[in-house]
Amino acid sequence: MNWLAELVNKRTPWIILALSALAFEITALFFQYQMGLAPCIMCIYQRTAMLGLLAAGIIGAVNPSHTIYRVVALLTWGIASIWGYLIAKQHIEMQTTTDPFAFSCAFEPNFPSFMPLHEWIPHFFAATGDCGNIDWQFANLSMPAWMEVIFAFYSLLLIGIVLNRLIIKKSL
Repeated sequence: MNWLAELVNKRTPWIILALSALAFEITALFFQYQMGLAPCIMCIYQRTAMLGLLAAGIIGAVNPSHTIYRVVALLTWGIASIWGYLIAKQHIEMQTTTDPFAFSCAFEPNFPSFMPLHEWIPHFFAATGDCGNIDWQFANLSMPAWMEVIFAFYSLLLIGIVLNRLIIKKSL
């Protein structure tokens, strides 16, 4: 299992992380612009979390043998994947609840005032859909359910790598 502990010291795994996140971002844009599925607020937040995974991959690929780059990349990966998982889980609850007053879906993303991404890049960050709609399914899972699986995979992979590294290498 030493090879798993050493993965974070190599550039290729970080590039694979970045490319996989980029592929999911491109897929989201395909669903939006080619299939006509309007993203809701929760979709936009999940997109933002996926951008966090892309950023983690890029940061890690810059200098994977340097401790600071590696730790920042791992922290970014952890925050993005766990936050994405929690957002996807909440989105599923919004879609499956029978209580119409249980959740409300905002009309505009709640980005920081110093970084209004939905105003700067509206084609990517503007929410035009309804959180409660299930417009697409594959293998009986809705889009947020698939995103929950994807973010869970990223989270479990990170946990496995970090635990393995801490046990074998006794450092990050």
